[in-house]
Amino acid sequence: MATTSDVRKGTAIKINEKIYFVVEFQHVKPGKGNAFVRMKLKNIETGQVIDMTLKSGLDVDIVRVEKREVQYLYSDENHSYFMDNKTYDQYLIDNDVVKYERLYLIEGYDVVGLFADEKFMGIELPFFVVLEVKETDTGIKGNTVQGGTKPATLITGAKVNVPLFINIGDNLKIDTRTGEYVERA
Repeated sequence: MATTSDVRKGTAIKINEKIYFVVEFQHVKPGKGNAFVRMKLKNIETGQVIDMTLKSGLDVDIVRVEKREVQYLYSDENHSYFMDNKTYDQYLIDNDVVKYERLYLIEGYDVVGLFADEKFMGIELPFFVVLEVKETDTGIKGNTVQGGTKPATLITGAKVNVPLFINIGDNLKIDTRTGEYVERA
């Protein structure tokens, strides 16, 4: 049996027969008293995020997370659909669970699917994606001394700040961890 000292960010644990994904993890050793761990957990079925504090060294049930390549197919009002690239099995997941990730997905993109106990629990985006600019203001040459920025909306609906020379239709490399513009692709 594993203990709280074995838990890290990205680990899946089972509590009360529900599987949670560890979003944030912090080990705290106060000056007085016993050490404890503070975690932010995401329920893989509902997408609900909860805060939990446990004593350090307490037994926890760690669930093995398997990673497989899946392809994003499409989304409707409630669910997003993915397909396993090897078995062609299709999986659906609530849009609330992949709310942030959908800002960087285009139909046909390959991403890493996360499976716990053979249950599809979410996706892991690549660090960088290339997306097209759908909407932005035109930059006027010479209207700034330093490198100015302007807001732009990408084809997925994500909003980023971009340099003034970026135009509608340009392909941009975006960092999915921070949601920031990296370079023109």
